[in-house]
Amino acid sequence: MQQYLQLCQHILDEGNDKGDRTGTGTRSVFGYQMRFDLQKGFPLLTTKRTAFRLIATELLWFLKGDTNVRTLIAQNNHIWDEWAFEKWVKSDQYEGPDMTNFGLRVNEDPEFKIQYEEQMAIFQDKVLNDDDFAQEFGDLGPVYGKQWRSWPADNGETIDQVKNVIESIKNNPNSRRHIVSAWNPAEVDDMALPPCHTLFQFYVADGKLSCQLYQRSADVFLGVPFNIASYALLTHLIAKECGLEVGDFVHTLGDAHLYSNHFNQVKEQLSRSPRELPQLIIKTEKESIFEYEIEDLAIDGYDPYPRIKAPIAV
Repeated sequence: MQQYLQLCQHILDEGNDKGDRTGTGTRSVFGYQMRFDLQKGFPLLTTKRTAFRLIATELLWFLKGDTNVRTLIAQNNHIWDEWAFEKWVKSDQYEGPDMTNFGLRVNEDPEFKIQYEEQMAIFQDKVLNDDDFAQEFGDLGPVYGKQWRSWPADNGETIDQVKNVIESIKNNPNSRRHIVSAWNPAEVDDMALPPCHTLFQFYVADGKLSCQLYQRSADVFLGVPFNIASYALLTHLIAKECGLEVGDFVHTLGDAHLYSNHFNQVKEQLSRSPRELPQLIIKTEKESIFEYEIEDLAIDGYDPYPRIKAPIAV
């Protein structure tokens, strides 16, 4: 994973300091590419512990076409909670303490952090146990799962992009149209967060399946390690269904940025030397990629450095 560390150092050394939507501030570069040979190991970051279970449950959530955080919360996966929580605290139904700019305040005000955690616990409980509440506030809008599996067509039907691309790989491997897009301009404004990883394309050669992702916006410290592992996992699963080996994962970044409140954490990570990559274990053979559950997947030989905590910008 030396390429990832090189990206971090490149942004620190050469990046432009800019404001951003969250009010946190970033240092960023525009246009960067990394390539990972999936034959050499599963690209799960070793210079800090990265939670494969969270990555895998999120990907399986996408693949099932789900857009409601209830499924993730039930699996103790909270990486999308803040986006749904924001929808609730901005609504007329919310009656708790002021949560304006909670993403910034939670890291600056210990008393507010206690209030925030109390309200988040209430929110999570309501999503899990109140069907009406979950439907109204747990759903993130037409985000990845909707676009991947149910892209709306002009005739009122929907397009299952992932199913179609798998059939295309199986039946016409030399095609240059093995593409799935999450960026739907007609529905972007209805999404809790417009898709950061916007489009991916597959390529078949020498019996191997490669994948290239274009990511418009890349939170390099917190998000990119998840994105690398997620699309590597997706490539493995689709390759297995199509009877192929894995090739490369190519990660192309648009705005690649480090948040200003992540600089110290990044420098700590850069002081660590990468360790040997683990291996992905697909424990159960499934006929379809859409049948996999988290229990079917495992990582073997993962020996990372300890986790490095950092605040998320919402």
